[in-house]
Amino acid sequence: MNGWIKICGMTTAEGVAAAVAAGVDAIGFVFAPSPRRVTAERAAELALPARQRLTCVAVTQHPAQAQVDEIVREFHPDLMQTDLGDFAALHLPQRVARLPVLRAGAALPADCPPRLLYEGARSGSGELGDWQRGAALARRTRLVLAGGLSAANVAAAIRAVRPFGVDASSSLESRPGYKDAAKIMEFVQAARAAFSEIEA
Repeated sequence: MNGWIKICGMTTAEGVAAAVAAGVDAIGFVFAPSPRRVTAERAAELALPARQRLTCVAVTQHPAQAQVDEIVREFHPDLMQTDLGDFAALHLPQRVARLPVLRAGAALPADCPPRLLYEGARSGSGELGDWQRGAALARRTRLVLAGGLSAANVAAAIRAVRPFGVDASSSLESRPGYKDAAKIMEFVQAARAAFSEIEA
């Protein structure tokens, strides 16, 4: 399978079903302030049909340890996503993998983690990341590119950055917090085609 595709901000069973049907690799559930925020219990319920089929990601931003403990206990994420600097102060079970986030404008780490999500300055805002900087990062780590990606621009982004994966949220909605099945399918098809092209 070409490239790693994550759809973030799941809030409904229909959205999860659309992501599964489109053949994505991962879905994200947001636990930070956002129109897409869900409780750990709701995320666990929504994720049930996707378990063992997709990577289920807990998306946080500067969480307290107590919030992380609740997410781990109630939601059982496969992957925890938060800002790169947050992980130093957090304790996670070994079974939970990490997806550190680096935002546009932030200083580059001296040592890149093995996997890194790079996005615009504010999550879920639709702001484009800096593709030139993303391309430089993609040569140093397994980079997941996020920030303002849609079916219209994801192929160009993949060709420019050559990332390990891509991540989209707000562009795939009919209204804030509600995923659109057709937009998800278009995005996945465009991304898969572009990943195939750069790997050919």
